[in-house]
Amino acid sequence: MASLSLILGIIGNVIAMLMFASPIKTFKQVVKKKSTEDYDGLPYITTLLSTSLWTFYGLLKTDGLLVVTVNGAGAALHVVYVIIFLIYAPQNIKIKSVKLVAAVNVAFLGVVIMTTLLALKGEIRITLVGLLCAGLTIGMYAAPLSAMRRVIEMKSVKYMPFSLSFFQFLNGGVWSAYALVVQDYYIGVPNGIGFILGWVQLTLYMMHKNKARSVELEKGIESMRNGSYKLHKGNSLPEASIIRQYSQNIIKTRSLAPLELEKFLHRDDEKASHEAP
Repeated sequence: MASLSLILGIIGNVIAMLMFASPIKTFKQVVKKKSTEDYDGLPYITTLLSTSLWTFYGLLKTDGLLVVTVNGAGAALHVVYVIIFLIYAPQNIKIKSVKLVAAVNVAFLGVVIMTTLLALKGEIRITLVGLLCAGLTIGMYAAPLSAMRRVIEMKSVKYMPFSLSFFQFLNGGVWSAYALVVQDYYIGVPNGIGFILGWVQLTLYMMHKNKARSVELEKGIESMRNGSYKLHKGNSLPEASIIRQYSQNIIKTRSLAPLELEKFLHRDDEKASHEAP
């Protein structure tokens, strides 16, 4: 069982690191465009708090090395993500996000660590921190629900990255299995919920990825129709009958031999000279 838990823990570390690294592409685009657009910073702020507390939880446990390694690395990455988000977010969102980071990632985390180390002892420490970690992990997994709502409303998966949903699904499954082996319910319950939510996100992604393209195509066609109508009303385009006439002439000339083509063009010039006032 110890070997199985070690194998699952290592696999969980690899998958979790891929999940934590998946937003790198998103934040490269943010830096390139110098704007966070409609991306939501809440998932990254809550994940920073969650990974920080899980690192502390792993340090409290005698066999928590695998928990410390993956969550310590995840916390470091999310510090970078949050900083980038705060730099490029619109002013009103930036102010709210700074207040949230100060409240949860600095004040709340500091109070939990100080209270645990100074006021609690033994298993009570692990119980308190474990419950907090479980609750925050559920919040981390549930944070993309706002993005899921936007997907349904906009019929677009632009702001719900596939890689993040995919690795959340895998991460929840592997760590749920790990928790069953080591009998750690603080790890098992939230990751089981994350596994289910990840599956829901993937299902939603598959449902709407093609719809988004269809909607954009319909909008493009509609804008072209509106533009053509306006130009026609403004007499900037010839009437349809004239267009058909010249398109038919073009089709005819493409199939004529050089001598026939010269006669055809000469005939059209004569017709135009007779019709001229």
